[in-house]
Amino acid sequence: MLSRRILLGLMAAMTAAPTLASTSTPEATVAGGRLSGTRDAKTGLNEFKGIPYAAPPAGPLRWKPPQPMAAWTGVRKADHFGPRCMQRPVFSDMVFRSDGMSEDCLYLNVWTPADSPRKKLPVLVYFYGGGLIAGDGSEPRYDGASLAQRGIVTVTVNYRLDVFGFLASPALVAESPEHAAGNYGLLDQQAALQWVQRNIAAFGGDPDQVTIGGESAGSMSVSAHMASPLSKGLMHRAIGESGAMLGNLNPTPLAQATREGEAFERRVGARSLDQLRAMSAQALLDAAGQKDAPEFRPTIDGYFLPRPPEAIYAAGEQAHIPLLLGTNSQEASYTSLFEDQAPTPNNYRAAVQKRFGEHATEALKFYPGRTEADVKASGTALAGDQFITFSTWQWMRLHRQTGQAPVYYYYFTQARPSRRDRSKAPDTGAVHSGEIEYALGNLSSNEVYAWTVADHHVSDIMQGYWARFIKTGDPNGPGLPHWPVAASKNGGLSRQVIGADTHPMVDRDAARYEFLQRVEAGGTL
Repeated sequence: MLSRRILLGLMAAMTAAPTLASTSTPEATVAGGRLSGTRDAKTGLNEFKGIPYAAPPAGPLRWKPPQPMAAWTGVRKADHFGPRCMQRPVFSDMVFRSDGMSEDCLYLNVWTPADSPRKKLPVLVYFYGGGLIAGDGSEPRYDGASLAQRGIVTVTVNYRLDVFGFLASPALVAESPEHAAGNYGLLDQQAALQWVQRNIAAFGGDPDQVTIGGESAGSMSVSAHMASPLSKGLMHRAIGESGAMLGNLNPTPLAQATREGEAFERRVGARSLDQLRAMSAQALLDAAGQKDAPEFRPTIDGYFLPRPPEAIYAAGEQAHIPLLLGTNSQEASYTSLFEDQAPTPNNYRAAVQKRFGEHATEALKFYPGRTEADVKASGTALAGDQFITFSTWQWMRLHRQTGQAPVYYYYFTQARPSRRDRSKAPDTGAVHSGEIEYALGNLSSNEVYAWTVADHHVSDIMQGYWARFIKTGDPNGPGLPHWPVAASKNGGLSRQVIGADTHPMVDRDAARYEFLQRVEAGGTL
């Protein structure tokens, strides 16, 4: 017979040891009920995928703000990604792990260290890019495992897109208690941020240390949440990778958006909002993809965005939080300026004249094209500025002036290496969206490119910066090249080059952005 001391010792050991279920199937309890995720023994992470954060926005809930998710009984499996939101296959570089496509798409995903439930770890909520018409939180390039291994609870969020996320019409305004319409995708994101505040502690996250981040349309979304009175209390730091809803990317005035929405209703033959809601999602998606269909964009709706974000930032009414943001060295190509023409100085001047009219002579001072090499360099800068760099600069400039918080400004230069199949020449610069895998530590998830030791080194530095900023509001830390806060210096602005040679520089390009600002204000840009 076992002695009483041995028996008590065995009982204590059994009580202290985790059960098989706790080691193999992690669970978390959120507002809707209990969840079971998966544990990755290799990474030491718990992963919860396909967590509903709002009711399916279909049928009568189509084009309504996100509604609360119904609670469930028992344990809900969160072991696979939910469906992606309705979208057309417009971007060839998007790879999805989602469970199909559906209007029932308001799901999020959480990666967290397996030992995190009793901790209070910093949180990153990341919004995908894709022009607000495509994208998904399941894309491998946004996988949260790498940053989670650095002690960060990482969240990716699905949100409504295209006509489902941004249609505005007089009927939608009339039925809204706030007399607002058109920002349903942004309201989805805001609902996810509210979910994080209520539930992230169940995954070891600290709701008082939430960083929001995103790339392109996701970065534009971050700038909008900082401006929105509905969101700005839900985050404590922000990361913007290439894009902002300022400058030439300001949201559409509500009156214009409702006119375009009415025209779309006529196009699809809907005589009422009920008829529009009864139409198949695929039919609406097909109609939205037609060549002369309106572009569904965020709206100055008087509710989520009471005024243009630019005016909100200028008045200092945005969230006063640390901001890390920047752009890439090749956001667009000079080839976009030409219609199957050679990049000669004469053809370049004609293209600039067509774009800028009476301002063409001044434009050529900032974007000269005296030689073919000039044309390629200046044309790439001009195309990138007009696409997304100018808007990002405007966000940086205004938050520096009125945000009462540090701003860290980067310039990403690492060109992706050759493709493994050699089907295309390597990029000469860092293309739009090319930084994502580096920043989030997901180079290995993209098997298209033959990543080098140098690429992994750049990724380690960039991840280090992002992780330090998420944890402290300052990207600097041991082993990382010093990154000064954006400040006036030697006739320019302190900015960090991130690439094979990561170092501070003095950016003196403000004059060209100020030129674009003047032209944009005159309605030419």
